[in-house]
Amino acid sequence: MPTDRPNGSLYTKIENHVAWVEFGHPASNSFVSELLERLAREFYKLSENDAISLIVLKSEGDRAFCAGASFDELVAITNIEDGRAFFSGFAHVINAMRKCSKPIIGRVQGKTVGGGVGLAAACDYVYATEAASIKLSEVSIGIAPMVIAPAVERKMGKAALAELSLNPAEWKNAYWAREKGLFSKVFDSISDMDKELEFHVQKLASYNADALAAMKRILWEGTDHWDTLLLERAEASGRLALSPTTKKVLAKFKK
Repeated sequence: MPTDRPNGSLYTKIENHVAWVEFGHPASNSFVSELLERLAREFYKLSENDAISLIVLKSEGDRAFCAGASFDELVAITNIEDGRAFFSGFAHVINAMRKCSKPIIGRVQGKTVGGGVGLAAACDYVYATEAASIKLSEVSIGIAPMVIAPAVERKMGKAALAELSLNPAEWKNAYWAREKGLFSKVFDSISDMDKELEFHVQKLASYNADALAAMKRILWEGTDHWDTLLLERAEASGRLALSPTTKKVLAKFKK
């Protein structure tokens, strides 16, 4: 993976009525704020594209799916405005995903942490490999996964959210994530996953696009208040990031 892309990369390929959206960053496919903004805009743009019926969300490489938000940006927060803006990144992406008129299929090839788990939870159907362990590590550094919590709880339930968030040092394997509803299918290898994924999305794309859009709306019923809720959670998270306890822990991690 190239190492000269501090703001990451985002590419979209459209073929056979399917939009393949791929994000990447040298730091284990983590997200700087600019990349989150670009991804949110891309979902809104694709939502209005009548040439596509569904979207596949994937990340670069064959290792980590997503390491969450940029640690460097988190450490650099010095005031509530910066904190609110930082944590609003995933809020805007999750809201863009839930409001997108096209079903979103996730492709999770490896480990995912924090905001990456939120991305997977905001997908409508998720393919994963055995290597796709998950973890919510936020509490261990003095913050909490408040912004992504509604998406995780919607997909996995409150008990699973508690298990992940209150045991922040433990990785949960892909089969646990499938059992709890985050992943739809788990495969032995990336090649096996991609073979099935390609077949599935082409089959879905051949169906009535209006029916897919109608199903998408039903899946997200009852979430209209998230426009406000997630931004309120972002501000609360920003305040936690400014607490002396959190700053002390982050300083140790930075060293």
